[in-house]
Amino acid sequence: MDIFFQQLVNGLTIGAMFALIALGYTMVYGVMKLINFAHGDMVAGAAFVGLTIYTHIMGEAASLLAVIAIFLLTAAVVAFLGILLERAAYRPLRNAPRLSAVVSALGASLIIQNGIMLVWGPQMRIFPELIPQVSWEFGGVIVSLIQFLIMGVSLLLMVALYLFIEKTRMGAAIRAASIDQDAARLMGINVDRIIAVIFIIGASLGAVGGLFIGLYYRGITFNMGWQYGLYAFVAAIMGGIGNIPGAMLGGIILGLFNAFIAGYVSSTWADAFTFILLIVILIVRPTGILGERVAEKV
Repeated sequence: MDIFFQQLVNGLTIGAMFALIALGYTMVYGVMKLINFAHGDMVAGAAFVGLTIYTHIMGEAASLLAVIAIFLLTAAVVAFLGILLERAAYRPLRNAPRLSAVVSALGASLIIQNGIMLVWGPQMRIFPELIPQVSWEFGGVIVSLIQFLIMGVSLLLMVALYLFIEKTRMGAAIRAASIDQDAARLMGINVDRIIAVIFIIGASLGAVGGLFIGLYYRGITFNMGWQYGLYAFVAAIMGGIGNIPGAMLGGIILGLFNAFIAGYVSSTWADAFTFILLIVILIVRPTGILGERVAEKV
């Protein structure tokens, strides 16, 4: 039983990171009906930006205020890059065939990935120990401070996002644009502004997820965005792409599934079992766990 509860804690931690990153995919798809394949690479870039801010700007200070500042500055930088990405790679192709936007997204992904490699190098970098290595034991289950923080902060961010989408005027505008952009424009909604907002939010949440990955695993590489981006993309599909609560649920389910496969089978089988789970879910629920069938305009 100790193994079960230990893997439960590990799975919730990993799932929280997957959920944060998955929200970036699902928010962009919800409004633009586009998969932002560059999102995972921006997550990787966030980890390196955070490393640079810590090393060259904060002077390697690890106080609570410094850690908060690193998160805020990194989120701001990546959000700005998200806006640039939308304006340069996606906005010019908004009315083009979908294949053109997909190719543009893949090209942007390669540009970001190679940009990270050119700036920070191809070798693995060790992420700084911003959070003290403190842990507690509860009945044989070890929970670290970083796990508490990842789960707690992720929960707060996800609740805040849900309330923002459901309870604010901007959130109502985002929901309207996700249903029908043309109708939203007729209602006086600035759709370009809405798209900019979702890129800012998605990139910021991805930045937090990237920093959490660095803090949790300690090693970061220029191409790690492919791995974590793929997991988050799978989580978004599992939950129902375009559905915000679905992305959260999909991330948690995928994190738990990976942790239990690693604990009871082998971590080398995690990828294979992940896609088996995805196939099973899509056979039972083609639109994802919380996804709904939507009639498209013709």
